[in-house]
Amino acid sequence: MLAPYACDPAKTRGRLFPEEESAFRSAFQRDRDRIIHSSAFRRLMHKTQVFVVHEGDSFRTRLTHSIEVAQVARTIAGVLGLNGELTEAVALAHDLGHTPFGHTGEDALAAAMAPHGGFDHNAQAIRIVTRLERHYAEFDGLNLTWEALEGIAKHNGPVTGPLPYALADYNGCHDLELATHASAEAQVAALADDIAYNNHDLHDGLRAGLFTEEELAGLPILDACFAEVDRAYPGLDWNRRRHEATRRFFGVMVENVIATARTTLAEAAPASAEEVRALGRPVVRFTDALWSDLKQIRAFLFRRMYRAPSVMAVRAEVTRVVEALFPLYLNDPSLLPGKWREDVAAAADRTELARIVADYIAGMTDRFAMQEHARLTGGAGQGG
Repeated sequence: MLAPYACDPAKTRGRLFPEEESAFRSAFQRDRDRIIHSSAFRRLMHKTQVFVVHEGDSFRTRLTHSIEVAQVARTIAGVLGLNGELTEAVALAHDLGHTPFGHTGEDALAAAMAPHGGFDHNAQAIRIVTRLERHYAEFDGLNLTWEALEGIAKHNGPVTGPLPYALADYNGCHDLELATHASAEAQVAALADDIAYNNHDLHDGLRAGLFTEEELAGLPILDACFAEVDRAYPGLDWNRRRHEATRRFFGVMVENVIATARTTLAEAAPASAEEVRALGRPVVRFTDALWSDLKQIRAFLFRRMYRAPSVMAVRAEVTRVVEALFPLYLNDPSLLPGKWREDVAAAADRTELARIVADYIAGMTDRFAMQEHARLTGGAGQGG
C-alpha cells in the first residue's frame, strides 16, 4: 500500500509523447525497464567511479554504484510507503550523464564547454533520456514519465539560477517545475546515492591501500562500528573485520534517514506528492548531527583518497585525454562516426557543434576514450 504522499503511477502526469499504457506493467515500471535496457546504462559498466576501470576489477564502477544506490533506495522507499519502481528508476538513471573518468572527466569537459553553455552530468542525463537514446520509432529518448524526468533533474534539490543548456532545452517544452523540491521518491534516491558512495568509497579506499582500518576507527561513527565488531568478534581476521564495520556504518546511515524521514513526514503530514513538492524543504535527509559526522568522514576521504598522489596522477593523465579529444573533434567533425556526422550536418553554429561533440565524448567509456586518444594522437593507449 502506498502512503498518501507517494507518487501513484495511475495518477502520473504522463509522457511528452502519449503512449498506450501496458496491460501488466505500471508507468513507473516501464520507466525503470527502459532505463535498464538503454545503451547509456550499459556503458556505465566501463565508467569510473573513483578508480579508472583498468586499475582493478574489484573497484566500483558507475554501473555497480548505480545498482547499489537502487538497492538502498528501494529499501528506504518500501519502509516509507513510497513507490519503489519510481524510486528505483531515478536511482538507476541518476548517473547516466557522467563522462568517462568520473568527476575528473566532467571537470575537463565542463571547462571545454564553458564558451558553449557549460556541462553538467545531471543535465546531461536528461539530454540522454529525452534525446540521445534513439531506438524507438515514434520519438527520441526514452519518453519517460514526468515524475521520472523530474526526479532525474532535481533529485538533489530545486534547480535555480542559470540552467545548464541540456536542461533548459528540454524544460522549455516540458516544464519540470525546477524551482520546487522533487517527489519523496526522488529525494530517497538522492540520499541513497550519498549512503552508497560514503560506504563503498571507504571500502574501495581500503582495498587500494590508501588508508588503514585503524585510521577509519578514529573517525566519528566508524569508531563505534569497529568497537562493536571487536567486542562481538575478538580476533576476527582483517578482511571480515573491515566488512563487518563498514556494513554497520551503512546501517547507521540507512536507519538515520528512515527515522528522520518518518518524523518529518509525520510532522508535515503531506496528503499528496504535490504537497511534498510544495513544502519548501526536503522530507528525506540525515539528522544534523549525523550529517556533521559524515562531513568529517568526507573530508578524510577527500584528503586521503580523492586527492591521494596516485589518484591525482591518474586524474592529470585522463584530464589530458579529454582536453585533447574535444578540440580534435570540434575542429574536424569528420573524425566522428557516421551517425554523429548526420547531427553535425544539421548544426546551425559552432555552439551546436560543440554540444554534439560533448554528447559524443560524454558517452564514451574510460577504455574507449583512451583508445580514441591513442588512435587520434598517436600516443600509447592505456589499459591494454
